[in-house]
Amino acid sequence: MSELVTGEAVALELRPAKLPSRALAVLLDLAVALIAYLVVTTGVVIATASLDEAAQTALSIAMFVLLLVGGPIAVETLSHGRSLGKLACGLRVVRDDGGPIRFRHALVRGLIGVIEILMTLGVVAVIASLVSARGRRLGDVFAGTLVVRERIPVTRTGFVPPPPPWLAGRFAGLDLSAVPDGLWLAIRQYLTRMQQLDPQVGWSMAERLATDLAGRTGAPAPHDVPPAAYLAAVLQERQAREARRAFGNGAAVAAPPPPAPAAYGGGVAAPAGVPYVPPAGVPYGPPGGTGHSPVAPDVVRQPAPPVPQDEPPATGFAPPA
Repeated sequence: MSELVTGEAVALELRPAKLPSRALAVLLDLAVALIAYLVVTTGVVIATASLDEAAQTALSIAMFVLLLVGGPIAVETLSHGRSLGKLACGLRVVRDDGGPIRFRHALVRGLIGVIEILMTLGVVAVIASLVSARGRRLGDVFAGTLVVRERIPVTRTGFVPPPPPWLAGRFAGLDLSAVPDGLWLAIRQYLTRMQQLDPQVGWSMAERLATDLAGRTGAPAPHDVPPAAYLAAVLQERQAREARRAFGNGAAVAAPPPPAPAAYGGGVAAPAGVPYVPPAGVPYGPPGGTGHSPVAPDVVRQPAPPVPQDEPPATGFAPPA
């Protein structure tokens, strides 16, 4: 499986096609090409019946090269890697980096395909696909292409909880250029699944990821921020930078952050200096939920204001004079 990681730390999976589906697609393509070859050749022979045998043989060879070699090359070039057989089987030819193929890729695949598919009845192609780690035949190896599955099961992506509001913009000055894509992906996967982890395991995993991330950025992780919230805030900062880079500095306007979910112990703003006690049983505080943690000196849960009991409820009617 080949993975490309986007700015949101999401892995785009390119799933190589299996040998049975590729063989079925090749058989469908060959069947269509042979039918077209027989129809065109029969018409040409009837139209050139007055020519000698040598001329008819030359025309038959030309039709063979044009339809069985040039036809697949033209179809893959114009359809960007989707021949009739691949379209029926949900396959597509792409470059090694996931981009669409061009004429030179289709030309190399088609010319080598004459040897490993037509001349050897597909034996060489089957052996090369079984030996290759991604199921590529010799044409794919020399052309730098890969046959992937386009129709794959739709999977639900996990929800990444936003960081607490009091961390908005705190890590805007971090240098994130040295953080590899693999670490971003690991952080995202942890944040989407931390509610399903054991508190002790989740806390130790968050500390390990936070230490690795701090080492890559060159700035130590703040002691007053729990590891999970630190990871979420830095990940949000990276996504904001990618959005500004993609849409321009003026197009992406930062929206006010939503209230933090229970995983982060969301609350409302309070005067500075008020200690914050994380609720028990959530991965935002220490494992077990016991003890005080100065993770949010400016955040505290405030009770709702009491309802005065000495005033009757408003009914909309005035009492009689």
